[in-house]
Amino acid sequence: MTPEQHDPAEPWSRVVTLAAGLAHEIKNPLSTISLNLQLLLEDWQDAESPRERRTLKRLQTLERETSRLTRLLEDFLRYARTQHVELADCDLNRVIREVLDFVAPEATRQGIDVRAALAPDLPTIEADPERIKQAVLNLVVNARDAMPDGGELLVATRRDGNWVQVDVTDTGIGVPDHQLSKIFRVYFSTKAGGSGLGLPATRRILELHGGTIDVESEVHKGTHFTVRLPVERQEEPA
Repeated sequence: MTPEQHDPAEPWSRVVTLAAGLAHEIKNPLSTISLNLQLLLEDWQDAESPRERRTLKRLQTLERETSRLTRLLEDFLRYARTQHVELADCDLNRVIREVLDFVAPEATRQGIDVRAALAPDLPTIEADPERIKQAVLNLVVNARDAMPDGGELLVATRRDGNWVQVDVTDTGIGVPDHQLSKIFRVYFSTKAGGSGLGLPATRRILELHGGTIDVESEVHKGTHFTVRLPVERQEEPA
């Protein structure tokens, strides 16, 4: 790159790299704090006097907030890792099966019927399997969280010309129109305690593969995400 040229993504990449390094440094002592809080909770779980019960309650609050911070850091580190991809042959159907096998136990406990309709003739694509798995997992977990009282989750694949398409559909609470345009913004979340990094990371991963993501939603009826990935690798967009 000549002095006259300028990559607009470079400053952002540097900021993310620095922030990820800081997050790693914070995560280690935070893990130590969390472990010691859990040990203290075990010591105080038989609290009897009013003072002991107050101490137990404060320890529980600290442990809960420490766990929340740990989840936020992990979400950010996953987001930071979406700046680059390592391409290889990727069996999209296999990736989806692995994701559904992972989320199925918790989904079943929530009363969610998880179904897959995977095209048997889906071609292998050139992609980063781990990043694609992260993107699909974000969408599936998002759908699961949108159905706290149960429902149906359908993940389907098909080929559409030079593209492969993944549809993730849920029968959950849906997203209001005034929020729908914001769901891919960093740190915007419709979930209490959500980091607001899952869907932005998903979109970034798909963009790095030359793909797209669209969403349709209706309150109290559900949400439908459509992911499209090129069969043949395309140039990364500027």
